[in-house]
Amino acid sequence: MTIRLLFATAATLALAACGGSRADIDQTGARPDLPDQRQTLLPPMKIATPEGWNGEEPIAPAGFTVTALATDLKVPRQLLVLPNGDILVAEGSGGSAPTLRPKDVIAGYIKGLGKTPVKGGNQITLLRDADGDGKAELRTAFITGLNAPYGLAYVDGNIYVAAQDALLRFPYRDGMTRITLRGQEITKLPGRVNHHWTKALTAGPDGSKLYVGIGSNSNVGERGLAIEEDRAVIWEVDRQTGAHRIYASGIRNPTALAIHPQTRALWAVVNERDELGPLLVPDYMTAVRPGAFYGWPYSYWGQNIDPRVHPQKPDMVRRAIRPDYALGSHVGALGISFPAGQGLGRGFIDGVFVGQHGSWNRQDLAGYKVVWIPFANGRPAGKPQDFLTGFIKGDHARGRPVGVTYDPISGALLVADDLSNTVWRINRRER
Repeated sequence: MTIRLLFATAATLALAACGGSRADIDQTGARPDLPDQRQTLLPPMKIATPEGWNGEEPIAPAGFTVTALATDLKVPRQLLVLPNGDILVAEGSGGSAPTLRPKDVIAGYIKGLGKTPVKGGNQITLLRDADGDGKAELRTAFITGLNAPYGLAYVDGNIYVAAQDALLRFPYRDGMTRITLRGQEITKLPGRVNHHWTKALTAGPDGSKLYVGIGSNSNVGERGLAIEEDRAVIWEVDRQTGAHRIYASGIRNPTALAIHPQTRALWAVVNERDELGPLLVPDYMTAVRPGAFYGWPYSYWGQNIDPRVHPQKPDMVRRAIRPDYALGSHVGALGISFPAGQGLGRGFIDGVFVGQHGSWNRQDLAGYKVVWIPFANGRPAGKPQDFLTGFIKGDHARGRPVGVTYDPISGALLVADDLSNTVWRINRRER
């Protein structure tokens, strides 16, 4: 069957199974509505195809300016602000999972329509905006020759990079614009198949531990559970020795990690499973409890059983805990950042920014924006508020947010857009 025929079949079946949002349900917050499961031959599929910004930029709330800090990058994913204010951008695209079913071929084709044609850079790029005008006047290839870098962290004069197969350390001095030394391998990371290839990274509160998010090797175990060893987990890694342990498990695809600045708790955003319908299962944000099991693949949102998984394990379902906060089904959360101090000013001090890359498996497009979720006493305390929008125009995408990072030096929010290959900078407009 040719890819054209497969696509025609997919379009027909996806439209027949059409599904999207419903006005009578709310899938955000601590108690999301969970409709009945809807398994179909093919999931509903629709991707926003690229259009380009054509001289425009994303839309921020009144009182903010949006500037392109850098353009023409090579698939920017996650960001890191160094102590001197320089900004690092991880550029890459990984994964090597073979397809198992015809619908995997179809889904892969559909998802591919929403991606940039640019090849991932497999490097870390350094950006420097010395005059503070929101545009980087210095840009260098800081670390090259990496294997799909994603997560970034800085601790005590060292930069840590989570590539798709290893956690690496690079010595750093303030002001450096290029590192030519090979990185020291702290520990290997699970790299076999790499259905979910991204490896999220953050440093713990005191810097002695690093936390690495490792996604599952399948949707719900269809490749067999043997290949899921050390998958759908968050590792805690000793920064000095590389020794690691599973900090939390059953967490399907933890795509970004961050430490809450007051409580010092580890938080993650997680992409949940597909093919149970356009309104299942909500992606989520949660404070990660040590030793917790979050259900994958046996159950979702606590103890809601997934009937596709065999053999069933009721004992594991009984262990599963509910996440803290639903973000909506299939929004593709890939970024999380807590502002520190006064944050972005009134209305954006106590809370978290979440980057939503966007859906492919529902008929109405979901995500494709950055949201703000207010907090109080270290916990979510309200509904998501749109912060950066305009990524969608009709059925087309002008960009897709990935990593979001608060810059404590400039007081701005940085957003990596891996469709237009731009890093956006959002800050308060000067009066």
